[in-house]
Order: sequence, then C-alpha cells, then structure tokens
Amino acid sequence: MTKSVKTIFNDLLFGKLPTLSKEPPGSVRPVTPKVLLIIFNPTIPSAGGRKLSEALNWNNTDELVAKFIADVKDCSYGYCVYRVVERLEVDKFPVKADGFTYTGDQFIAAWKARKGFHEPDWVDYDRIMADFKLAERVQDGKIDEVWLFAFPYGGFYESRMVGPTSFWCNAPPLEGYNHAGRRFIIMGFNYERGVGQMLEAHGHRAESIMDYVYREKKGEANLWKRFTRYDKTHPGQAEVGIVHYAPNSLKDYDWGNSKKVLSRCDTWLNFPDLSGPAREVDSSDWGKGDTRLHHLWWFKRFPHIKGVTNGISNNWWEYVTDPNQVA
Repeated sequence: MTKSVKTIFNDLLFGKLPTLSKEPPGSVRPVTPKVLLIIFNPTIPSAGGRKLSEALNWNNTDELVAKFIADVKDCSYGYCVYRVVERLEVDKFPVKADGFTYTGDQFIAAWKARKGFHEPDWVDYDRIMADFKLAERVQDGKIDEVWLFAFPYGGFYESRMVGPTSFWCNAPPLEGYNHAGRRFIIMGFNYERGVGQMLEAHGHRAESIMDYVYREKKGEANLWKRFTRYDKTHPGQAEVGIVHYAPNSLKDYDWGNSKKVLSRCDTWLNFPDLSGPAREVDSSDWGKGDTRLHHLWWFKRFPHIKGVTNGISNNWWEYVTDPNQVA
C-alpha cells in the first residue's frame, strides 16, 4: 500500500529513515542532515480562528516538506536524505528588522489588494536566532540546518549562511554567531508556493556554494563555470545552464523555450569523463516549462560520485548539503 504524505512526513519527523537501496559502484555513502522546521502560521480571528495558510487556501507545509525531501533524495542519487528532527508551528507573524509585526487583518488586506506590504520587508534574523536558540542547537549537534516557512512578504532570504567563516549563500552571511562552532544554513520557504520553488531556493544555494568552491580555479579548470554555460552567453557551447536559464533560455525563468540548441548537458551524467558530444536540446528535455521538472533535471547533472578532481570532490552534493566541507 502506498504511504500517505502525512505518514511519510511522520516517518521523516520521528527519525524513521527511508530505505536506501544498495549503493552502486562509485556511489557515495548517504548523509542524513538534521533539520529544525519552524512554521510561522498565525491564527486569524477574522477568519474564524483558522490559520493563515488555511484562510487563504495555501499549501500544507508538511506535504511540501515531505515532497521536497523526496525530491532532494532523488536528484542527489540517494546521497542527501534530510530528516526533520523537530517541528515548531508558531502562532504569530515574525518580527521585521525594524520591529514591525503584522496583524492578521493587516496582512490579509494587503494580500487581497496586492499592495500595502510593510517596507523594509526583511525579518529580524537576530531575534529568530535568539528566540529559537539556533546557534546553541547547532553547537550541541541537535540540528544541522533550519527551514523557516511563512507567507509571501514574510521577509526571509531563500537561504542564508550562519557561523564561523560563513560566506555569501544567495544572501549576505549572518554575522556574530561564531559560537555555533560550524557553518549552517537557514532556508526561507513560502507555503503559498510549491515544491518547484523550494527546489529553486535550494538551487540558488547550490549556485552560491559551488561558485565559492571553484573561486580559485581558472579557465577550463573551473568546472562550475563550464557546467553553467548556456547558449545565450556561450553560443554553440551550452552545457547545463543555471537555475534561471536552461541551455536555450533567452531570459530568466524561460524554461519552456522550444528553440533547439546544441548542448553538452548529458556529458555531465558521465562525470569525470566530459568528452561526449553535444546534441540538440529544447524544453522537452526538462519538462516543457515546468519549474520543478527543470530543477530536478538540472540537479541530476551534478557530479555525485567518489573521488577528487583537482582538489575538489567529485560529489558536489557534499558541499551543497554541508557548507563545512567547503575549504
């Protein structure tokens, strides 16, 4: 019998790890990062006491989390199996950096009008760090990263790195928390959106980390720069592209473009042998414009095997999953 999403999520929450298939030759041993899930989902009195996500008919966070964990496991070839070790649902709006906090009616009125949202939008990350003792949880080994969930205009960066020697991770590093003892990432998700957008946030995290990993490599030795080539910037030399640009994209989010271009995207499936020929590709190769399918296609071309090339792991997921592996 197929498990329900709720059952799958409970398995993940309470530490019952999914069964991992036997590792094929060349594969790497799976890791199970521990996640603290914090959901800001306030009660709205004027909506009959329903939670904000229910009042506006938005997605169920637990279902999003279960699907995202399954997708990351799939596209990392079983390497990264996230495990939610604690789930906190907070009955309030997060506090903005300038101290402002929405009321339920204020936010719903702004959402319906599509204007009137508070500026500046960013939340007070230091308050979240203190309220939930995030650095202490990381220092004690209780968690490895944090997933924040809220609503549109919730004020979260898609990803932000914290801890000693942290670096840009699609956002400036959050400084002042060296006592955490190691780097960790705070993800910011939105339950109004879908799993495709969660994968997109994870993709931008990956772009930042891999760009930093290869920062000292020049020319053809910088395999990350090679991986991210697309036809618009490198005519006739497209490879896999970036999160916003497929090999044939002409603008941001142009994943549905039917134009055919030559790309060596499939050679990355044979890494470290990148000698294969280019072939014609178009949007039918990565989901015809579907956000989630494009991002899965993109991630599945990340190198994911044992070994080292020019001092860098042949398993890029090692760095994306754990920024402490980055020198």
